[in-house]
Amino acid sequence: MYKVGIGYDVHQLKKGEKLILGGIEIESDYGIVGHSDGDVLVHSIIDAILGASSKGDLGSYFPSNDEKWRNFKSLKMLSMIYSEIKDQFTVLHLDSIVVLQKPNISNHINEMRSKIADTIQVDLSSISIKATTTDHLGYIGKGKGIAAQAIATLILK
Repeated sequence: MYKVGIGYDVHQLKKGEKLILGGIEIESDYGIVGHSDGDVLVHSIIDAILGASSKGDLGSYFPSNDEKWRNFKSLKMLSMIYSEIKDQFTVLHLDSIVVLQKPNISNHINEMRSKIADTIQVDLSSISIKATTTDHLGYIGKGKGIAAQAIATLILK
């Protein structure tokens, strides 16, 4: 039986913060404001996996009002969630998109795919990451925010 889940995350960008996406730090004047490392890509993937496995959402596992998770690495969160579902589900495919005006992240996509694939023990071909802009429209287009969306396809073991 196949299960599909969707995840979405959005954060503010601020000058001087780190920009962490897919577990890697990307050089940028603006970075993500978040309780953890703010990795919107990994957060959306976690929510997609949790949705497909009917196990809640990111905030129920890693509440932003708990200091225990301050500056916590999102790839570690993904690893913890994967440990929760791996006996019951196989991750067949993850498809995701990052919406960011700048910087251009296309040169980092393969490294992000590799980090995520390694974390959840799947073949690189099972991870799709795309990037787009909003053509300078809205909050994200003005360089004040970043968003990511993901869809997870799992197979019940």
